[in-house]
Amino acid sequence: MELAHSLLLNEEIYSHLGEVQKAEFIFEWLRYLEKLLPATSRADIREKQNKLIEQLTSLLTSSPGPPARQLIAKNLTIIYSSGDTFSVHQTIDKCNELIRSKDDSPSYLPTKLAAVVCLGYLYKKLGRILSNSFVDTIGNVLKAMKNAESQGRYEIMLSLQNILKGLGVAAVPCHRDIYKAARSCLTDRSMAVRCAAAKVKYPIVSGN
Repeated sequence: MELAHSLLLNEEIYSHLGEVQKAEFIFEWLRYLEKLLPATSRADIREKQNKLIEQLTSLLTSSPGPPARQLIAKNLTIIYSSGDTFSVHQTIDKCNELIRSKDDSPSYLPTKLAAVVCLGYLYKKLGRILSNSFVDTIGNVLKAMKNAESQGRYEIMLSLQNILKGLGVAAVPCHRDIYKAARSCLTDRSMAVRCAAAKVKYPIVSGN
């Protein structure tokens, strides 16, 4: 898997792999990228940023599993934190578009969840510069919860935690809607959802 150890995904090698090998290759690249990016100079990241963002966002629609979607979100956040933020709003729009999709098939769920995770990570780190778009994003995420299974509700609660942390007091206009959603999840059959909901609700109630 050393062939996956590069700043940019080696698309030529990737294209010649079988489906199982492709998934392994992508995951290895994402893991390597998470370690490489913090040690890469800002200038080098900026030079490759457009292509990196393109490659990472394209993976959102590849039905990534939980570890992969976390890595996609982390790497996108590192790139925008270390490089330029000029296209971050386009990435936010892309994630919102994927969440708004009316495709409720099981095969599309990983894509929707990956978009939810990415929004959480991006707002947590870059909340101050994303304050103009958060109302639409939060509304979109909350709307997605209506038809979500327990896994989706869990990821949405985690994402809302991160969004609240990143926005701070700027999120106050949405506190009421977020509180209602979190309160409804406190009686969820899944303990993971209940715990995540409590962590969303507490800072709103306490004012922290």
